[in-house]
Amino acid sequence: MPTRNDAYLLMTEHVKNESLQKHMLSVEAVMRAYARKYGEDEELWGITGLLHDCDYEEYPSLEEHTHIAAQWLQADGYDERIIYAILAHNDLNLEHHPRTDLLSKGLYACDEITGMVTATALVRPNKSIRGLEASSVRKKIKAKGFAAGVNRDDLVHGAEILGVDLNDHITFVIQAMNAVAESLGLDGGVPDSEARIELTQETR
Repeated sequence: MPTRNDAYLLMTEHVKNESLQKHMLSVEAVMRAYARKYGEDEELWGITGLLHDCDYEEYPSLEEHTHIAAQWLQADGYDERIIYAILAHNDLNLEHHPRTDLLSKGLYACDEITGMVTATALVRPNKSIRGLEASSVRKKIKAKGFAAGVNRDDLVHGAEILGVDLNDHITFVIQAMNAVAESLGLDGGVPDSEARIELTQETR
């Protein structure tokens, strides 16, 4: 199967928008963390997160989104489990690609919440995820005008189908993103040793 570097090159070939790139890097980080938690294949989960929106910039229509990506990934020899999970994260595909496996549930659960965590972090004075808490993210979730592109129903339902408490899920996501905060532009220049976590961010 193609490597993580191959996946990164594919993603950056088709995605030039920096925010969308960072969104996929965020989802990759959280997917890797959940893979470790559940004893799953970290590379498989990470690459799924890294590529889940690789066609979105060029094909934002939900009728095409994920289907184009699936064609690219099949041509390049990616694992069918990755392709299935990416197709399953588009609600229009659920009839033929229901989220019945843990990988698909994980991707769906990590997608919207990373966007909300990002958005929350970016409105802090230091624009950092360091020290962000789940309670701050929950407040932003309730603010209807905030990060309007983040689907609240998907966010809540994602935690439900993964079988995790929403607050615990948010905290876990913050911690995973904190580990790669610099690459996400969310480190605020604060050393890791001073980091304390909870939640914040925006999606595509």
